[in-house]
Amino acid sequence: MSLGKLIERLIQLIPVLLGVSLIVFVMMALTPGDPVQIMIGDQAVTPEQEAAMRHDLGLDRPMVERFFVFLGNAVQGDFGQSFYHRRPVFDVIAERLPATIELSLVALIVALVTSIPLGVLAAIRKNSIFDRIATVGSLLGVSLPGFWFGILLLMLFAVHLHILPVSGRIGYSAEIEPITHMLLIDTLLRGRFDAFLDALSHIILPAITLGLPMTAILMRVTRTSMLEVMRQDYVTFAEAKGLSRRRVIFRHALKNALIPTVSVAAIETGSLLGGNMIVETVFGWPGLGRLVVESIFLRNYPLVQAAVLFYAVTYVLLNFLADILYTVLNPRVKL
Repeated sequence: MSLGKLIERLIQLIPVLLGVSLIVFVMMALTPGDPVQIMIGDQAVTPEQEAAMRHDLGLDRPMVERFFVFLGNAVQGDFGQSFYHRRPVFDVIAERLPATIELSLVALIVALVTSIPLGVLAAIRKNSIFDRIATVGSLLGVSLPGFWFGILLLMLFAVHLHILPVSGRIGYSAEIEPITHMLLIDTLLRGRFDAFLDALSHIILPAITLGLPMTAILMRVTRTSMLEVMRQDYVTFAEAKGLSRRRVIFRHALKNALIPTVSVAAIETGSLLGGNMIVETVFGWPGLGRLVVESIFLRNYPLVQAAVLFYAVTYVLLNFLADILYTVLNPRVKL
């Protein structure tokens, strides 16, 4: 990709982010509920004190002015103060972000490791019992609501079998001094294999729940793409040359079949950030998704706006990365 094309793609981010910022700001402003009243709760305060709080939070300004103030500060990397935490929004998000990234990465690995082999096998064994079972399984994976499936896993493995923990990232007895704040990595860096196993046991259920829909979708995409590629002339020619079935599949067919899979995987990886709001809430995972849910109920406008803006940037950049991977997998594709 040329430098000019790269700059052009980056410029296209600007209207997208502006649109997302405006929509989120308006939706939060129109949501019923007053953050000041929520913070006051049952406390007895005078009208003057309430007005002072509203002024301190900037809620006494017109909505249009508040939006442009937020936009101007955001361009400079300042997302304001969290209403609830009374700290910079950036710091609050930075504390929770590693947990969300770790969960999303493990869910992504689970999805890729299971979906691509299953999709390839289903395509090779078309109309077999395995193919039919995989098709039904993919339909169930897409159809099952994340919160319901997560609760089922909790009931089975945590409540009844007592194999895995109910919530959290790590047990109290296995806590360590963080380095990267990603516990699976930090426990290995500290040489605490027992803590690594403890952290792994905590992340298994939320990762499976989060990665299930992505696994189902990628498996179907891989299967369909493989069936299409296997009908191409160059695959038939490779088989006619006497090449082994394994070599034809992995050296010729799979590489081209993965192009649509990469596209869908990039989109679904962005969707992991949105889906983790529900999953993190169900499993008590202390990540950004759970923080956003809590902030919505608290009408914590600055934090919600900054978090959704982060989601939008991540989503667009992942799609941009998918475009670059197109050219790697298929040099004939020009951007």
